[in-house]
Amino acid sequence: MRSPSLRRVLLQFAASGLVAVLIVALAAVFAFRKQGEHESMRDARRVTELIARTVIKPRLSDAILQGDPRAIRALDQVVRPNVVRDPIVRVKLWAADGRIVYSDEPRLIGHRYRLDREEQLAFKGGQVPADISDLSNPENRFERNQKKLLEVYAPVKTRSGRTLLFEAYLRFSSVAATGRKVWIAFAPALLIGLVLLWLTQVPLALSLARRLRSGQRDREGLLLRALEASDTERRRIASDLHDGAVQHLAGTSFSLAGAAERATDDHSRTLLRDAATSTRRAVRELRSLLVELYPPNLHDAGLEPALSDLLARAGRSGAETELEIDPRVVLSADEAQLVFRTAQEAVRNVTAHAAASRVAIRLAEEEGSYVLAVSDNGRGFVVDARRGRRAHGHLGLDLLADRARDLGATLEVESAPGQGTTLILRGPTK
Repeated sequence: MRSPSLRRVLLQFAASGLVAVLIVALAAVFAFRKQGEHESMRDARRVTELIARTVIKPRLSDAILQGDPRAIRALDQVVRPNVVRDPIVRVKLWAADGRIVYSDEPRLIGHRYRLDREEQLAFKGGQVPADISDLSNPENRFERNQKKLLEVYAPVKTRSGRTLLFEAYLRFSSVAATGRKVWIAFAPALLIGLVLLWLTQVPLALSLARRLRSGQRDREGLLLRALEASDTERRRIASDLHDGAVQHLAGTSFSLAGAAERATDDHSRTLLRDAATSTRRAVRELRSLLVELYPPNLHDAGLEPALSDLLARAGRSGAETELEIDPRVVLSADEAQLVFRTAQEAVRNVTAHAAASRVAIRLAEEEGSYVLAVSDNGRGFVVDARRGRRAHGHLGLDLLADRARDLGATLEVESAPGQGTTLILRGPTK
């Protein structure tokens, strides 16, 4: 698989950055909204406490506790025109025994209801609690036509020092609207700041991506030069061995065989023949090594004889071998070299580690390109364990995978303990 283009990487970064900005923006808006609601409820408590202290308290008398009509009218004259206006829709004045001593709804005056815990605490501790009103309670039966109300309590004292509880009911929609104004005022600045931050990251990401891509190109160039140098060195070593040690050993084997024929006693003849046989075996092993180092028939006779020579080595270890090549496959010189090196590395691993009884190489045509599969029935391994092997310097397959990417191919390994291994090289679609 080819490395992703610079534009694609940049778009991925920009998209992920935009998603992060949106997430942060949504979280910030949620936090601002909550804070706005908190501030608006605090404002509602302050307003209620201010009304209780500046409007209700100066006009309170102890007579209101006895239901004196004049005391009630005195409060009415102030409350109705000045207090009961948006967002306040209802007010009540409670005595400590749960009796409503005043309300702008006269039908509630004189009725007694159970005080809940917050109301009792407000009487005792002077707190100003606020909460969503439960309109199903009997004392709220005249407010049920309202959708949602916020009830706020504030303690207030009569002239004689007796504590009453002033309760105001506010439209929650009005309170929430005040909260919205708070966070909406901050939201544009926040969003603009986040967008600017995101925009400043894009050039940095572009610069970083270019540097990474340049480093990748340098790495790929070094890898290619290393592979080319390796091939050059393999050719030199193979040539030196072929023209030097192999020729000398071949000549020695002929000399030993001739000496064995001229020997006058059986013991000497036997020793010379064994030496000639051992020398010829060494020559064969050296020639097999030459094929592994640099197969001369890869370019001369073609890929099939070179792959056949590879399987011959696995066959000498007792494994059954199979070679299948689709005649429709057409490879360039670089692709043929990649196919051979991949098969060579796979067969080397099978011989050294797999303990397999069967090895197969298949080269087929697929969608106008090629697919190489080298499979065995050996012990297999955990594919993720290759990372640890790479950390310890085992780079054969990884170097081949990098070389495959250079040629537009992909290299995959399929394996599991006890299930054998299959190495698949897929060429680029043409």
